[in-house]
Amino acid sequence: MAVDCRASKFYHQIMPGCVSIANSPFKTMTLRIIPRSWQRSIKTLFPLLFALSFIIVLLANNLIPAIAQQPRQEIRGVWMTTNDKDILRDRRKLGDAVSQLKRLNFNTIYPVVWNSGYAMYPSYVAQQRDIQPFVYRGLDGQDMIADLIDKAHRQGLLVIPWFEFGFMAPPTSELATLHPEWLTQKQDGSQTSNDAGGEVVWLNPFHPEVQQFITELVLEITTQYNADGIQFDDHMSLPSEFGYDDYTVALYTKETKKSPPKDFQNPAWVQWRANKITAFMSQLNQAVKAVKPQAIFSISPNYYDFAYKHHLQDWLAWVRLDIADELIVQVYRPNLESFVDKINRPEMQEAQQKIPTGVGIMTGLRNNPVPIQQIKSQVQAVQGYGLGVAFFYYESLWEYAPEPLAHRLSQFSAFFPSSAFRTALQIPRRAATFPPPAPPKPDPKAKPEQPIKNTAPSPSPTT
Repeated sequence: MAVDCRASKFYHQIMPGCVSIANSPFKTMTLRIIPRSWQRSIKTLFPLLFALSFIIVLLANNLIPAIAQQPRQEIRGVWMTTNDKDILRDRRKLGDAVSQLKRLNFNTIYPVVWNSGYAMYPSYVAQQRDIQPFVYRGLDGQDMIADLIDKAHRQGLLVIPWFEFGFMAPPTSELATLHPEWLTQKQDGSQTSNDAGGEVVWLNPFHPEVQQFITELVLEITTQYNADGIQFDDHMSLPSEFGYDDYTVALYTKETKKSPPKDFQNPAWVQWRANKITAFMSQLNQAVKAVKPQAIFSISPNYYDFAYKHHLQDWLAWVRLDIADELIVQVYRPNLESFVDKINRPEMQEAQQKIPTGVGIMTGLRNNPVPIQQIKSQVQAVQGYGLGVAFFYYESLWEYAPEPLAHRLSQFSAFFPSSAFRTALQIPRRAATFPPPAPPKPDPKAKPEQPIKNTAPSPSPTT
């Protein structure tokens, strides 16, 4: 819309103190609305302003590439497990532990919040479903996770709650006994396997009610605490011999027009189940980011070949689909050659180019202490590949150790001689989507496989 400035009240107010440009050369146009009394000062300052503008442009041109080329965050973390519960319960001990980690230049703590079918925090979701008749609290009645987050944030450390057991639960837990329809099984109808946690059953990751329950727990943790994210480990998966329950068999048959193969490691059958888990993780990622966009969606699986073939956990797809914001691959091996082989793999290098990537190192168990020399050689190998590190677990850093405490602490102080600040704001946010691929069309020439009958497990031989 054109406006006649000469006809406006504003024009008659300002023009007497300004330079007319109606018949002036072009060089005076820049001074058309500057009062005459200011012109002399501007002419004096003009060289200084020009120099300042040049410096600002020069700095901006150099700053943008510097920001783009920032090194990815170095993960320096430690898991706090159920074995660390005494530390989590005692405010003084917890404060000392966080201060110690800060002095040693750690920057991330992964406290357990879900283990053995129970929430390790006051969970309304668990209590509402009658799967938890008790509440974990500290010696002073405090919420242990909230207390840890407060103490860690005061020291500048990130806290990423660790959803440890994933789809796994003890067969005697309320979760397993109250919801038998949520459990999956092997071809012979048996429902248990032996894991590091002993004999366990597996929730069916393809069942919508299981997915809803897990989502409710994860969102409860995400919204209830001022944490920096959420982490899922190698148990957010399913052993490949499982998936022969009635619900999954019916779903696979509906989508593929054939029964599941008897060979549980059949590539197509493995991929179908892995894709289903990937689709759920994508949905879970979106649910978390919807309520807390800055949350770090962390994953801590086993090395890829094992994770995919034996646990249907296609974490490389999770990285490629931007589901994961950080990756820590568990490599709990005493042999250095085998350890290096697992961290020097193409999928590790690919992940490292996209997101903060680290390696989980075993620092000992109560009945199996790890010597500091083994830990040191593994840390050096990891750092040589430009990877971060997370230690399993806190108390075994120096409590359950074959060396004296002072020597152990001196070695850990040498691992990270300077600080490496982390913040969730440094991690790019993602919007992950993964619609499962369409099932393959049935081969008209192929003979249909016989339906698998779910029978009771045969008795195990006794020794």
